[in-house]
Amino acid sequence: MGIVGAIVVLFCVFGGFVFAGGHLHVIWQPFEVLIIGGAALGGFIIANPIPRITLTMKMATKAIFGKPYNKQAYVELLQMMFRLFQIFRKDGPQAVEKHIEEPQSSEIFKAYPSFMKNHHAVDFLCDTMKITLSADLSQYDVDDLLDVDIKSAHEEEHGAQHAVASVGDSLPGLGIVAAVLGIVHTMDYLDQGVQTIGGLVAAALVGTFLGVLACYGFVAPLASKMGADIENEGRYMQVIKAALVALQRGAPPLVCVEFARRTIYPGERPTFEEMDAASKETKAAA
Repeated sequence: MGIVGAIVVLFCVFGGFVFAGGHLHVIWQPFEVLIIGGAALGGFIIANPIPRITLTMKMATKAIFGKPYNKQAYVELLQMMFRLFQIFRKDGPQAVEKHIEEPQSSEIFKAYPSFMKNHHAVDFLCDTMKITLSADLSQYDVDDLLDVDIKSAHEEEHGAQHAVASVGDSLPGLGIVAAVLGIVHTMDYLDQGVQTIGGLVAAALVGTFLGVLACYGFVAPLASKMGADIENEGRYMQVIKAALVALQRGAPPLVCVEFARRTIYPGERPTFEEMDAASKETKAAA
């Protein structure tokens, strides 16, 4: 939806300008764009270490082109955990070791591509099961361990989100910088007539316009979308956590999955009947 939103912003702003009798060629001021964009990029590089810059680029791309978790993605996650936990309870810990040690070659995990694409979720599940199989942990230990994992991931991701928000906050000010430089440039042409001066002043004012538009039309909404993605990712991890804690408590696979299902937001949560049908399908596939 990010692309759709950007198209709406561009069409409404520039379309409204054209419909009111404006001329788009007046808006095209590449040097104003260079000043604003270059200063914003430079400030972003100054303020952030390379790992955060890399993470920010990745999260921004996901915010624009990625798809949020939907009901089908959660159904796949619950089916995968039900199948894995069934093997764990039926055949013992040794039976699941090959799956959690090499998830990329696991037939169980490969059957659920939406889960496999999420490398953090794969590590989150597999690493937790590895430690529970090799150490005597209580359900409270597992609960605390997973909370620490989720918290550290959120802190890192929120750092990237704040970096984008900071760039957005700087854009109106940088637009003023570009406008001031445009006015300074205009001072050299005071003897060139009203039409020339008017064109140069208009070009300078475009800098302020572009800075404000970039902030409130694109960068600030992008930062908000990144924040929403962080919360959605955290919810996905909370679903896995609920199942793993229930498993450590000794609950049967169906109950583990039910704990996980109740953790999903109602808007994406599969119904009990839908999960019952999915569980039967999983049993049949096994």
